[in-house]
Amino acid sequence: MIFSIYKCYLSAKIEGKDPHVGDENAERGNWSRKRDYILSMIGYAVGLGNIWRFPYLAYKNGGGAFLIPYFTMLVVAGIPLFFLESAFGQFCSQGPINVWRAVPLLQGETILNSDVKALMLKCYLLFLNRMMYLNKTRLGHVVVKAPSLSPLCVSPMEVVYFTATFPYLVILILLIRGVTLEGAKDGIEFYIGTQSNLTKLTEAQVWKDAATQTFYSLSIGWGGLMTLASYNNFHNNVFKDSFVVTLTNAGTSVLAGFAIFSILGHMAHVYKMPVGEVVKEGFGLAFIAYPGALSKLPISPLWSILFFFMLLTVGLDSQFAGIEVLTTCLLDAFPKTFKTKRALLTITTGSILYLLGLPCVTRAGIYWVTLIDQFVASWVLLFLVLLEIIGVSYIYGGNRFIKDIEMMLGNKSSMFWLWWRACWFFISPCIILVILGWSMATFVPPTYEKVEYPDWGLALGWCMVTFVLIWIPVIAVYQLIKVKGNPWKRLKSLCSPSEDWHPYLDLHRGQRYSQERHLSHSDITLENISVGKSWN
Repeated sequence: MIFSIYKCYLSAKIEGKDPHVGDENAERGNWSRKRDYILSMIGYAVGLGNIWRFPYLAYKNGGGAFLIPYFTMLVVAGIPLFFLESAFGQFCSQGPINVWRAVPLLQGETILNSDVKALMLKCYLLFLNRMMYLNKTRLGHVVVKAPSLSPLCVSPMEVVYFTATFPYLVILILLIRGVTLEGAKDGIEFYIGTQSNLTKLTEAQVWKDAATQTFYSLSIGWGGLMTLASYNNFHNNVFKDSFVVTLTNAGTSVLAGFAIFSILGHMAHVYKMPVGEVVKEGFGLAFIAYPGALSKLPISPLWSILFFFMLLTVGLDSQFAGIEVLTTCLLDAFPKTFKTKRALLTITTGSILYLLGLPCVTRAGIYWVTLIDQFVASWVLLFLVLLEIIGVSYIYGGNRFIKDIEMMLGNKSSMFWLWWRACWFFISPCIILVILGWSMATFVPPTYEKVEYPDWGLALGWCMVTFVLIWIPVIAVYQLIKVKGNPWKRLKSLCSPSEDWHPYLDLHRGQRYSQERHLSHSDITLENISVGKSWN
């Protein structure tokens, strides 16, 4: 599929046609239509995190009780940070590697984004591999082949139109079938009714899981939102888009929960046991409960084909965007080297990730994935998002960022910004800090099917956290050494936007950035990093 897409791109170049002709940003390219961007964002955000991770976390954390912290985190952190990242990328029309020209001190965040994305893509490789294996074993002699697209010239958006919408069709079919099964009511009661375990709300792990699931599901902190938004037209209404995508994403998670818990209720009825004990929590919900439930449905091969094909499409959708993040970083960093070699760069990136992911498809692969999920997809993601919001709100300057957004959307009233200021300056960072401290104080080592990790395994998990986070101080120290002046002037310089930070096209820079680009770093003060400057 990917080869077909780039075959079209290269064919256009060979025929002398520029794929970006007619774009506002002809050099870098733009989305041809608004719906292309929306569907791409939905396809990127909606994935295994909604269909597998959300139901298993809800199952693990008391059923419907988990919905309370989940929607709380969505309102006070998820939507504000999604808007922040999307607006940041759209304003400068750059990917993660160049967007931090706004705060040179935090340019190590780019490597952090790439490391997290690469590690999570390895986990996706395991899921895709196991899906194909389980599909084969469940269907026996029935072989399902994906349609070959190689003879066709398929545009990227034709692929996205299918992969972004097909999962909803399958989830709806499973939901209709699930609620008609005997015992489905018990599963739904566990999900949103009286069987929910509200005592779970007193546990730090539940709130940590809700926060990380919000960021994981919306793909906040991975660089993908900035990358996709960077191809928008400068005056695109990114505010409205953020609401459309985040609410669609949350609705998908809830919808998938209804489909899955209705089937779990049926399984509990068949096995004569409580819903909370019908399957083991964790990855087993995806690899054991789903296939087991599907095998009990009428015409089970048909349901299995549809369900596993759906998981394959959502996995591939997220893989497409994940690889796009990494290639965009390299293209923005080395435009002269890679601009004419985009197809080769994509193939090389995918091949390297494939080789790095091979340990995850061995017999011990599920233990590797559990370790990565528990440490990288939780601790690191929280640290990453915290640094991001501190960098934008307190170092770059929250008021400055709001003025940047108004350059794209037009002037807004102070009342319009009241909620976003409260979230970006206080609510979101404070909640993340509390969750981090609370969960560290009550840390419980991860397990898989009651198998405890040895000390060296836990040490390896913390080493992964350290390896990813260490790039922040390493790059900061390198930047401080490279800049001239005394230590105070160096710090001031790195806490101020670089001369290359501005809207990509001259016509969008206006008087504000046309004047500011003539200022030297020595004239820029450190006022932006004070809380008072941010609020006044």
